Parts: sequence; structure tokens; C-alpha cells
Amino acid sequence: MQIFAEMGKITITSLVSIVVLFGLCKLVGQRQISQMSLFDYVTSITIGSIAAELATDLEAWWQPLTATVVYGVAALCIDLFTCKSIALRRFFNGRPVVLYQNGRLYPENLLRARLDLNEFLSQCRVAGYFDLTQLESAVLETNGQISFLPAAPFRPATPSDFQLSPQPEGLWSALILDGSPLCENLAAVGQTIGWLQEQLTARGYKSPKEVFLAMYGPQGQLKVYPRQCQPEHDWFE
Repeated sequence: MQIFAEMGKITITSLVSIVVLFGLCKLVGQRQISQMSLFDYVTSITIGSIAAELATDLEAWWQPLTATVVYGVAALCIDLFTCKSIALRRFFNGRPVVLYQNGRLYPENLLRARLDLNEFLSQCRVAGYFDLTQLESAVLETNGQISFLPAAPFRPATPSDFQLSPQPEGLWSALILDGSPLCENLAAVGQTIGWLQEQLTARGYKSPKEVFLAMYGPQGQLKVYPRQCQPEHDWFE
């Protein structure tokens, strides 16, 4: 019976740790790992470790719980302060570092970034630049990503280069997701369930359940993707 009692306590503390972690993540913000600063990354690892201890520490569970909340609140406060203060932002997040510009490499900045030349060239190739002369500049951002600015002769052409003025495009809205109509999106685009059913009937669908995804375009287009759809050929055999 004691084993089952301890298992019950572990289940409860595990659920508490999940709830606390979810709440702290919602407070701190939704950023991917590639968007995190070094401080955010270290803090998230620490909070995760403490939360794991919370799930198994049955004698003094309130201690890791307190530490988790303190770390989360501290991370939230630092994020808020760095949004208000440039000095604090530079202290915690650092500054972008120019690695290459106008045909010149900066060994000192590569050393500051803890980035060797081979790795830098590898990142250039991954971005599609096998020749450094195709680059105008390369900057290491505070989140560890390298931003590349292509030289003018190698940048993609834009409509303005040809004196063209294409029509502005808007966002497509999902009207059906996995067979379920989205009433809020229908109202946002000025349509009704009745209109949607008419459009589906005209395309041979008896109900939204037969539709996997339906998208509504800015010019009134409706694109429907059926639920039952198989590729014509299996290219990967």
C-alpha cells in the first residue's frame, strides 16, 4: 500500500510541475529555441531540472516548487526590463557581431563569437552561398543565427527592379479544419455556414466532414482539400 501511496504522490507532484511549467512558459512567452538568448536557454534548462526534482521529491516538494516559481518570475522580470532598457538588453542578450562585410573577414569577431572559419563557411554554404564574393555582409545575431545580405548582383530580383506594381495580396483564412467549420473565421470574412455548405455541395461534398482543409482567399477564392486523398505515385519506394 505504501508503494501505491508514493506513486499517487508522484503522480500529483508531476501534474503540479507540468501545470507550473506551462504557466511559466505562457508568462515568459512563446519563443523557439533558435530565438532564445543564452540567458533564456540557461534559465529554461534550470527550470526544467528543478521541475523534474519537484515531481519526485515527496518529502519537501514545496522547495523545488518555490525555486521553479522564483526562476520563472526572475526570467519574466528580466525579459520585461530588457524590453525597456537598451543597456540591460545589451548586457543580457549581447550585440550582433559583424563577421564579414564588403569583402573583408573579421577574425577578431569570429573569435568573439566562438566560431571557427570552417563552421562559418559551412553556414554560408547552408544558406546557399558557396562563394564569399556573393555576399555583402554576414552578421551573427544575438540568438546565434547568422544573417546574410547578398551582394547586389546576386540578390533575388523583385518586381520593383522591373518597374512592376503587382496587386497587394492578403491572408488566406481557414474555414474548415479537419472536418470542423470555423464559425469565427466565417464571420470574419463575411460568410455564413449556409454559404459554405452551398460551396461544398457545388464541389461534390455532402458535408464539411468530408473536407480536411478549406481555405478562403483575399479575392473570395475557396480552396478545398478532401479528407480522402492519395498521391498518384509513390515516389519513395
